[in-house]
Amino acid sequence: MNGPDYVAQDGLSKQRLRLWVNLLRTTRSIEADLREEMRRAYGSTLPRFDVLSALERHGDGLLMGELSRHLMVSNGNVTGIVERLVADGLVERLAVEGDRRAILVRLTPAGAAAFDVMAGQHEDWVDRRLAGIGRDEAQAVIDSLSRIREDRP
Repeated sequence: MNGPDYVAQDGLSKQRLRLWVNLLRTTRSIEADLREEMRRAYGSTLPRFDVLSALERHGDGLLMGELSRHLMVSNGNVTGIVERLVADGLVERLAVEGDRRAILVRLTPAGAAAFDVMAGQHEDWVDRRLAGIGRDEAQAVIDSLSRIREDRP
Protein backbone atom coordinates (compact mmCIF):
# COMPACT_ATOMS: atom_id res chain seq x y z
CA MET A 1 0.00 0.00 0.00
CA ASN A 2 2.91 2.38 0.59
CA GLY A 3 4.01 2.58 -3.05
CA PRO A 4 6.01 5.47 -4.48
CA ASP A 5 2.89 7.59 -5.10
CA TYR A 6 1.31 6.96 -1.70
CA VAL A 7 1.27 10.00 0.56
CA ALA A 8 -0.47 10.00 3.94
CA GLN A 9 -2.70 13.06 4.20
CA ASP A 10 -3.62 13.27 7.87
CA GLY A 11 -5.82 10.20 7.57
CA LEU A 12 -7.57 11.43 4.43
CA SER A 13 -6.58 8.32 2.47
CA LYS A 14 -8.04 6.11 5.24
CA GLN A 15 -11.23 8.18 5.23
CA ARG A 16 -11.51 7.79 1.45
CA LEU A 17 -11.00 4.05 1.85
CA ARG A 18 -13.86 3.97 4.40
CA LEU A 19 -15.96 5.96 1.93
CA TRP A 20 -15.26 3.38 -0.78
CA VAL A 21 -16.20 0.49 1.51
CA ASN A 22 -19.38 2.32 2.54
CA LEU A 23 -20.31 2.94 -1.11
CA LEU A 24 -19.90 -0.77 -1.84
CA ARG A 25 -21.89 -1.89 1.21
CA THR A 26 -24.69 0.58 0.50
CA THR A 27 -24.88 -0.34 -3.18
CA ARG A 28 -24.93 -4.06 -2.39
CA SER A 29 -27.59 -3.59 0.28
CA ILE A 30 -29.90 -1.57 -1.96
CA GLU A 31 -29.28 -3.90 -4.88
CA ALA A 32 -30.17 -6.93 -2.74
CA ASP A 33 -33.43 -5.25 -1.71
CA LEU A 34 -34.25 -4.40 -5.33
CA ARG A 35 -33.46 -7.94 -6.49
CA GLU A 36 -35.86 -9.34 -3.91
CA GLU A 37 -38.59 -6.81 -4.73
CA MET A 38 -38.24 -7.49 -8.47
CA ARG A 39 -38.38 -11.24 -7.90
CA ARG A 40 -41.37 -11.00 -5.58
CA ALA A 41 -43.41 -8.49 -7.62
CA TYR A 42 -42.63 -9.62 -11.16
CA GLY A 43 -40.86 -12.98 -10.99
CA SER A 44 -38.01 -11.21 -12.72
CA THR A 45 -34.38 -10.31 -12.15
CA LEU A 46 -32.46 -7.04 -12.11
CA PRO A 47 -30.39 -8.07 -15.16
CA ARG A 48 -33.62 -8.56 -17.14
CA PHE A 49 -34.83 -5.17 -15.93
CA ASP A 50 -31.49 -3.62 -16.90
CA VAL A 51 -31.75 -5.02 -20.44
CA LEU A 52 -35.30 -3.71 -20.80
CA SER A 53 -34.18 -0.34 -19.44
CA ALA A 54 -31.30 -0.03 -21.90
CA LEU A 55 -33.59 -0.94 -24.79
CA GLU A 56 -36.22 1.53 -23.62
CA ARG A 57 -33.62 4.33 -23.66
CA HIS A 58 -32.68 3.35 -27.23
CA GLY A 59 -36.08 3.06 -28.88
CA ASP A 60 -34.70 1.97 -32.24
CA GLY A 61 -32.90 -0.90 -30.53
CA LEU A 62 -29.29 -1.80 -29.92
CA LEU A 63 -26.90 -4.21 -31.50
CA MET A 64 -26.01 -7.06 -29.14
CA GLY A 65 -22.47 -5.72 -28.70
CA GLU A 66 -23.77 -2.24 -27.93
CA LEU A 67 -26.17 -3.68 -25.39
CA SER A 68 -23.31 -5.54 -23.70
CA ARG A 69 -21.23 -2.35 -23.55
CA HIS A 70 -24.12 -0.31 -22.13
CA LEU A 71 -24.65 -2.91 -19.41
CA MET A 72 -20.91 -3.50 -18.90
CA VAL A 73 -21.32 -7.28 -19.11
CA SER A 74 -20.15 -9.94 -21.52
CA ASN A 75 -21.96 -10.79 -24.74
CA GLY A 76 -22.61 -14.26 -23.33
CA ASN A 77 -24.46 -12.87 -20.31
CA VAL A 78 -26.62 -10.63 -22.49
CA THR A 79 -27.35 -13.39 -25.00
CA GLY A 80 -28.97 -15.63 -22.40
CA ILE A 81 -31.08 -12.83 -20.99
CA VAL A 82 -32.17 -11.68 -24.45
CA GLU A 83 -33.12 -15.25 -25.42
CA ARG A 84 -35.42 -15.51 -22.39
CA LEU A 85 -36.91 -12.06 -23.06
CA VAL A 86 -37.58 -13.09 -26.69
CA ALA A 87 -39.27 -16.27 -25.46
CA ASP A 88 -41.44 -14.13 -23.16
CA GLY A 89 -42.37 -11.83 -26.05
CA LEU A 90 -40.78 -8.75 -24.45
CA VAL A 91 -38.00 -8.15 -26.98
CA GLU A 92 -37.34 -9.08 -30.58
CA ARG A 93 -34.17 -9.83 -32.49
CA LEU A 94 -33.82 -8.46 -35.99
CA ALA A 95 -31.25 -9.11 -38.69
CA VAL A 96 -29.20 -6.11 -39.73
CA GLU A 97 -29.21 -5.50 -43.46
CA GLY A 98 -25.71 -5.75 -44.89
CA ASP A 99 -24.20 -7.51 -41.85
CA ARG A 100 -25.23 -11.14 -41.48
CA ARG A 101 -23.54 -11.44 -38.08
CA ALA A 102 -25.14 -8.38 -36.47
CA ILE A 103 -28.34 -8.72 -34.47
CA LEU A 104 -30.47 -5.74 -33.45
CA VAL A 105 -32.50 -6.12 -30.27
CA ARG A 106 -35.47 -3.93 -29.42
CA LEU A 107 -38.51 -3.90 -27.18
CA THR A 108 -41.79 -5.28 -28.42
CA PRO A 109 -44.94 -3.31 -27.56
CA ALA A 110 -45.56 -5.84 -24.77
CA GLY A 111 -42.00 -5.33 -23.54
CA ALA A 112 -42.40 -1.55 -23.51
CA ALA A 113 -45.65 -1.84 -21.56
CA ALA A 114 -44.14 -4.28 -19.06
CA PHE A 115 -41.07 -2.10 -18.62
CA ASP A 116 -43.20 1.01 -17.96
CA VAL A 117 -44.95 -0.75 -15.09
CA MET A 118 -41.73 -2.19 -13.66
CA ALA A 119 -39.84 1.10 -14.02
CA GLY A 120 -42.45 3.01 -12.04
CA GLN A 121 -42.36 0.43 -9.28
CA HIS A 122 -38.54 0.34 -9.34
CA GLU A 123 -38.43 4.12 -8.90
CA ASP A 124 -40.79 3.85 -5.92
CA TRP A 125 -38.60 1.16 -4.30
CA VAL A 126 -35.46 3.26 -4.73
CA ASP A 127 -37.27 6.38 -3.49
CA ARG A 128 -38.40 4.59 -0.32
CA ARG A 129 -34.93 3.16 0.29
CA LEU A 130 -33.35 6.63 -0.02
CA ALA A 131 -36.14 8.52 1.76
CA GLY A 132 -33.73 9.85 4.41
CA ILE A 133 -31.79 11.81 1.80
CA GLY A 134 -33.06 15.29 0.91
CA ARG A 135 -32.91 17.01 -2.47
CA ASP A 136 -29.78 19.10 -1.73
CA GLU A 137 -27.94 16.20 -0.12
CA ALA A 138 -28.82 13.92 -3.04
CA GLN A 139 -27.53 16.51 -5.51
CA ALA A 140 -24.29 16.93 -3.56
CA VAL A 141 -23.66 13.17 -3.64
CA ILE A 142 -24.53 13.01 -7.36
CA ASP A 143 -22.08 15.86 -8.04
CA SER A 144 -19.33 14.20 -5.99
CA LEU A 145 -19.77 10.82 -7.67
CA SER A 146 -19.82 12.45 -11.10
CA ARG A 147 -16.57 14.23 -10.28
CA ILE A 148 -14.99 10.93 -9.25
CA ARG A 149 -15.90 9.37 -12.61
CA GLU A 150 -14.63 12.41 -14.51
CA ASP A 151 -11.34 12.58 -12.59
CA ARG A 152 -10.21 9.07 -13.54
CA PRO A 153 -6.47 8.91 -14.14
